[in-house]
Amino acid sequence: MIRALARRVAGLLATLLAASFVIFAAVYAAPGDPATVLAGSVQELTPAKLAAVRAEYHLDEPLVVQYGRWLWDGVQGDLGRSFQYRDQVADLITARLPVTLGLVAYATVFFVVLGVGAGVVAAVRRGWADSAVVGATTLAASVPAFVAAIGLASLFGVQLGWFPVTGQGEGFTGRLHHLTLPAFALALGALAVISRVTRQSMADAYASDHVEAARAAGLPEHQIVLRHVLRNALGPIVTMCGLVTAGLLAGTVVVEPAFGLSGIGSLLVSSINTHDFPVAQAVLLLMVCGYVVVTTLVDLAHPLIDPRVSLEGRTA
Repeated sequence: MIRALARRVAGLLATLLAASFVIFAAVYAAPGDPATVLAGSVQELTPAKLAAVRAEYHLDEPLVVQYGRWLWDGVQGDLGRSFQYRDQVADLITARLPVTLGLVAYATVFFVVLGVGAGVVAAVRRGWADSAVVGATTLAASVPAFVAAIGLASLFGVQLGWFPVTGQGEGFTGRLHHLTLPAFALALGALAVISRVTRQSMADAYASDHVEAARAAGLPEHQIVLRHVLRNALGPIVTMCGLVTAGLLAGTVVVEPAFGLSGIGSLLVSSINTHDFPVAQAVLLLMVCGYVVVTTLVDLAHPLIDPRVSLEGRTA
């Protein structure tokens, strides 16, 4: 157990190190010179001023040296200073992160409850209910997040006036009210994926011999579904829910600007448009770290959910 955990942690650190280098190099390979942004007015732009700016911000050093300096500062908690806001990047992210985490958590509740519920209904009822769920999830999966955001805002925000279409609200109920449409737009595609996984996992569990034995023993159908079918299908469902939740951070890049939310998704879009490289690097690294950490935790928790996984590993 300790060796397996050590291998997972080592793999996690190696993945984060490789991802950090790719992010750093990719951002600096993007079109545009950050020195021209830092130099200020275009009319006063001279080669001497550009050289001074590059020397001040270490932009004249080789890429590997810049990466080493950035990584060492990041390990110590210093993510640099924003080119646009002239503020510490860590402070900018800390101020905006609660909005994004609340949005992701709300969207997770949506797709877990509705997705798993729809998958269970499709697997248990079959017939027209199965066809309806498959058709609805196919439609939901085919709608891009930005299209869903525009459609939901137009229908429920502008025409019906049920929900606000901008801002994040004040207090718990106000925040919940403002984030309902963005969360549903973010969760729509994930809902379709989870419902399909739930439906297929339960269909596979239904075909097991122990389900037939429980039915032959005269157990009520609802007990068979809860104790023998859904319980044995939880492994793939929980794993996929964790993977989808980790991927929702990237989806905020589309949803947050559409609803005027001041989260890290909209911060990333703004930093890319203004060539604010320190902010873009930090936000991208945060998203990658969130994805890697969550997927690793789900992978470690899988044997606890389904003991057959650890048993198969020991047998192998």
